[in-house]
Amino acid sequence: MLETDKPHPIGEAGPLADFMARLRTAVPHAHLGLVGLLAALLVLFSLAVPGFASVGTLQSFMFQMPLLGLLSLAMIVPLITGGLNLAIIATTNQCALLIVFVMQNAIAPDAGTGAVLAGAALAFAAGLLLCLVIGLLTGLLVAYTGVHPILVTLGTKSLIDGVSIYLTRGMALSGVPELVSRLGNSSFLGIPLVFVLLVLVAILVGLVLKKTAFGIACHMIGSNLEAARYSAIDTKRVLVGVYTLSSLVCFMAALVMLVIFNSASADYAQSYLLVTILAAVLGGVDPFGGFGTVGGLMVALAILQVISSGFNQFGLSNYLTLAIWGGTLIVVVVAQTLRPHLSLFVSMLRPHREKRP
Repeated sequence: MLETDKPHPIGEAGPLADFMARLRTAVPHAHLGLVGLLAALLVLFSLAVPGFASVGTLQSFMFQMPLLGLLSLAMIVPLITGGLNLAIIATTNQCALLIVFVMQNAIAPDAGTGAVLAGAALAFAAGLLLCLVIGLLTGLLVAYTGVHPILVTLGTKSLIDGVSIYLTRGMALSGVPELVSRLGNSSFLGIPLVFVLLVLVAILVGLVLKKTAFGIACHMIGSNLEAARYSAIDTKRVLVGVYTLSSLVCFMAALVMLVIFNSASADYAQSYLLVTILAAVLGGVDPFGGFGTVGGLMVALAILQVISSGFNQFGLSNYLTLAIWGGTLIVVVVAQTLRPHLSLFVSMLRPHREKRP
């Protein structure tokens, strides 16, 4: 048997060991460039925009980031498996619509605090159940039909949007009780409660993806689906779990959406769909699946939010902000692509320099 044909003992170098090493070392040093870019943007806007470096800007930042952040967390889970969930916005909107509808019918206008909290709990349970059902059905379709997730989730997106628009006639539903709205807009030590929710969900999703067998299986499926199958991973069950988890994060996004807009509509946050993919790729998620971290996603979201806040204080259009977001993604992707070639070029120059007298 050839030396290269020998199996790799446990603990020695091999395809699985290389994969696990890359997975373990993805967090500490892979995002230093993004952190540097974030720091540079903060310094730039602080110097260029009067009042940018203030407590008010920071609180506005923490209030605006959670919706996009939670939607991006809902997107990163299927992205790591090499899939996509185009139905996250539709799921979030329909969940918010159902929550408001239940509140309107379960809470009387003159209800006391206890009745309001009970009605809100019932509404939240209904929204959570809806997201669970949508996630399970989407995961089953992806896992057992063999159809690409883009096509499956495009179909579920259209179905969910169509049902939401038909039932509401395209109108927004209002009627969030004042007590619920006040609780959602409250702060803890000056930190908006919605931002605390984002941090907690990000930590939970990060732990699931990095520290559990399910998370390792997600990365392995995204890296090589056939290899994952031969590794005795129940890929179908994992994929069902992936889209279920993605939809459950949409439930959290629906809660934040109700706090921000104080109403629900099938049209809210539609422009965020592609931005969630932008944030994930900017944060280092491999668009072909296999690798990516929640930490990188959070840094990328901070970069996008700093750009948005800075341009808003400049008085520039939101459309221009979207263009800058896209340009930032292109620059970072090109830089990441050219970095190995630049390293090779530098290594080729070193011997020539050493030969010089």
